[in-house]
Amino acid sequence: MQDPETKKAFLQSLAHDELRVLHWCWSFWARPDQLPPGGNWRSWLLLGGRGAGKTRAGAEWVRALVESKTSRRIALIGETYNDARAIMVEGASGILSCCPPYARPMFIPSRQLLVWANGAQAQIFSAERPDSLRGPQFDAAWCDELAKWRYGEQTWDMLQFALRLGTMPRQVITTTPRPTALVKRLLGDPQCVVTRSATDANRDNLAPGFMEEIVGRYKGTHLGRQELEGQIIDDMAQALWSLTLLDRQRCRKAPLMARHIVALDPPASSGPKADSCGIVVIGLGHDGYAYVLDDKSVQGLSPNGWARRVCDAYAEYDADCLIAEVNQGGELVREIILREAPDINFKPVRAIKGKLLRAEPVAALYERGLVFHVGCFEELEDEMCNYAGTGASPDRLDALVWGVSSLLLRPRATQPIIRRL
Repeated sequence: MQDPETKKAFLQSLAHDELRVLHWCWSFWARPDQLPPGGNWRSWLLLGGRGAGKTRAGAEWVRALVESKTSRRIALIGETYNDARAIMVEGASGILSCCPPYARPMFIPSRQLLVWANGAQAQIFSAERPDSLRGPQFDAAWCDELAKWRYGEQTWDMLQFALRLGTMPRQVITTTPRPTALVKRLLGDPQCVVTRSATDANRDNLAPGFMEEIVGRYKGTHLGRQELEGQIIDDMAQALWSLTLLDRQRCRKAPLMARHIVALDPPASSGPKADSCGIVVIGLGHDGYAYVLDDKSVQGLSPNGWARRVCDAYAEYDADCLIAEVNQGGELVREIILREAPDINFKPVRAIKGKLLRAEPVAALYERGLVFHVGCFEELEDEMCNYAGTGASPDRLDALVWGVSSLLLRPRATQPIIRRL
């Protein structure tokens, strides 16, 4: 019953007690793309835009398995433990919110465990710890934001070994799409069915301001097609980086660092529509390679606000140098930073070449295998894979380029210095 007018008339005909019962009937409220497809599939990949209702679909799928007694041992895997708990379990669309009071599970945070009255259990796991899936066994799994998992391939492989209970173990994957190797492999898997959900399909449940501001700003853009329409956007042929290259240059853990630096690309203005402030933390390993450790970039803060963010990153990583572009603001950038933290080792850099020319030698270092990402930095990597010299200012990318250049490139040259310490 998807026709809005028919549904409205039906609801108006119900008594109060009937409405209370119907409130928990997901099959009535769900859109077709939020309901499990038919057939003998092993994986259901639900690709959706931001706010499209992916989480609700995953939580309701788990609830249906438990209430039908189809599954008794379920794995819940999020990007981190905190994400899994805050979104998949306790969130507004999470399992606890979706289950009616008379069938709500008991959540035991100390054990990362949900327990239902009928004996079914769901255990929380973090994609940052693939080895935690060694040993347990399940008959179902819900994987959230798989495209953002730091150790996606390793975590996925361990999960497949753990899905060994029951006659047909199944898994649902709810994620905003990115063209990672794992997502592409699932798209080509004959045992995987795919449904897609756009943000606009769920507009009735989203704040009007979100639809006007965010959707209005990004609709039709590369990022909007991915984040709002749920489309897989392949790498740009002209871009200096690709996700394939970044996946190759991704590592699980950084080695011992010889030094840490924070790289800053400050915005020219402030306010909600200002450019982002690029803040990237990079380390130089004792092996001579550069390691991207963190992306602390922010958008919309005042100069004092992003300066505090820079100083916090500097202190958190015990950095020995702040590399900051001073083309816009010059001495003012230095003054703002040093007012927050007078002891920072401030090294100004000034752009002479264009952004593309500065980025090309750094991209070459990635190609040569000299720069690694410790985990996944979604927004930074999106800028890297979508920049070909035109378009919006790549502020995170600019900060990255300044930082890597300062560690591995000779001044005014493009030959890397491989430090053997």
